[in-house]
Amino acid sequence: MKKLDGNTAIVTGAGQGIGKSIASALCKNGARVVLASRNLENLKITASELNSDSLIVQTDVSDEDSVKNLVETVKKEMGSVDILVNNSGVAGPTKPCEDITLEEWEECFSVNMTGMFLVSKYVIPLMKQKRYGRIINVSSMSGKRPLPNRTPYTSSKTAVIGFTRTLAFELGEYGITVNSICPGATAGPRIDSVIQNMSESFQITFDEAKKTFTDPSALKTLVTPEDHAALCVFLASEDAVRMTGQDINLTGGLIWY
Repeated sequence: MKKLDGNTAIVTGAGQGIGKSIASALCKNGARVVLASRNLENLKITASELNSDSLIVQTDVSDEDSVKNLVETVKKEMGSVDILVNNSGVAGPTKPCEDITLEEWEECFSVNMTGMFLVSKYVIPLMKQKRYGRIINVSSMSGKRPLPNRTPYTSSKTAVIGFTRTLAFELGEYGITVNSICPGATAGPRIDSVIQNMSESFQITFDEAKKTFTDPSALKTLVTPEDHAALCVFLASEDAVRMTGQDINLTGGLIWY
């Protein structure tokens, strides 16, 4: 028997990167996985690689009607939700605060925080009915440390930690745990784009910019999407039944509070 047999999981941002790896790991551990993202083509690729009966629901988490459609579709097709992984996110701009437009600021928050709120809002009643659930929010190590020229991103990820801690206390009596993962710099196209933007912003080389992410860590390396997926499986399983309200660093040893 697999760890997550009989569980239904929604993974937002499942078309690439960390979300794709999380969806794959949950599936391998027995969960029926609902793949949600704005990018339908990426979702189809993820679904084809899972080799299972996953459900694709194209979703913009920042749009309330789109989120309602996601949850109603899952309720109709799957019956309920046991695991919610709020992973959708955007990197936002790399600029000094005074150069950031209101539109750029609001876009970052609408996906990274408001989207998480909306999906949770509509999934929670289903979990309350079962008096069971696992909510896993993807924050960032950047929600705990200074990251110059990234104020929208870091602010939104700090908000995720506050959301997680408070929601854990709201839902504990219903047997629902709420935790957040705080990834360090994670290998893949997204961090490469961030590093490139940083190198241009600070007028340094790509390798010099990359070292600002790797050198402060104990292992001197980027972490991988698969590292986060393994942690997510643990948090979704009965092994973590009494773990809630936590923001867990997975950073290669970079320590901030």
